[in-house]
Amino acid sequence: MAARWAARRLRGGREGCRFMSTPTVSRLTSEEVIKMRNELFTKEKERQLSLYPRIEKIEVKYTGKSHPGSVFVMNKALSTPYNCAMHLTEWHCRKSVLALVDGEVWDMYRPLTKSCEIQFLTFKDEDPEEVNKAYWRSCAMIMACVLKRAFKDEYSVNLVKAPEVPVISGAFCYDVVLDNRLNDWKPTNDDFRSLTRDVRKLIHKDLPFETLHVEAKVAREMFQHNRYKTEMIERKASQNMEGIVTLHRFGDFVDVTEGPHIPRTSFCFQYEITAAHNLQTNQSELIRRFQGVSLPIHLKAHHTVWHKLLERSKRLVTEEKCLEAAAECHEAKDGTEEGKTVSI
Repeated sequence: MAARWAARRLRGGREGCRFMSTPTVSRLTSEEVIKMRNELFTKEKERQLSLYPRIEKIEVKYTGKSHPGSVFVMNKALSTPYNCAMHLTEWHCRKSVLALVDGEVWDMYRPLTKSCEIQFLTFKDEDPEEVNKAYWRSCAMIMACVLKRAFKDEYSVNLVKAPEVPVISGAFCYDVVLDNRLNDWKPTNDDFRSLTRDVRKLIHKDLPFETLHVEAKVAREMFQHNRYKTEMIERKASQNMEGIVTLHRFGDFVDVTEGPHIPRTSFCFQYEITAAHNLQTNQSELIRRFQGVSLPIHLKAHHTVWHKLLERSKRLVTEEKCLEAAAECHEAKDGTEEGKTVSI
């Protein structure tokens, strides 16, 4: 797909030239790397489950507006907030994006490890800031999965990071380093449409986002083929005494991400990959920032509004601009009577 577009443009513009591939740590293909990480994720998940040879019970008290005080008897290290929502109503299962577990923001499919109090967060809450952040983060991870596979095995693709940008920035982002033979490649609208089609296939599959907390050495083994990720792993491990790193997976795609994430890919509805910008950095490789925009199934927009969002998402998003926008947003919020955060 993307490999064919790029190859076609390279052949047309540089016939007869020879190109050097981006050096890689190993000869593994993108699919082999994805498979290896997926298998290691599964192996580590099973190892952690084996630490609980017998099922222990915990009590989870629901403190939300409806059915307050309800207590669920759940299974330690097995039951998740989603399992708790199943004891309430179908509405809680369909609408809950995140959980608050003893005040900590929690993925819906992340197992509970002790007795606790729980409530659920949705897109329609008065302050949806954490939900919006999780949605943007998940959209970026879905885009990363598509980019990693788009060029098949003809060109290397190294995922760098997903910048934590707020929804007011207008676009979610993922930085990548493509094979240096693609440095002159400029994606067209057809290219972006093709990438978006692949995203929609993932959305249609309704894949759950899984969370796994691992020791740094486990994460290093998974991402040994990507120096950007190994550097990120070292930074994240140094930020806590236990040296733990958080990983997330949907389908067979594993990434090092902040979390939490939305429950499933099907929570995305309108979704487009819209732009790719070359970043000016001190790195020797060319880093590209791919951008996109999306709305969840709970917040559909009229086509006129959606078109405006698409155009806005094509502008380069930078961390500096996001800080300025966030400051303006806080000033505007402080000036309102209730100071509520605007939803996506």
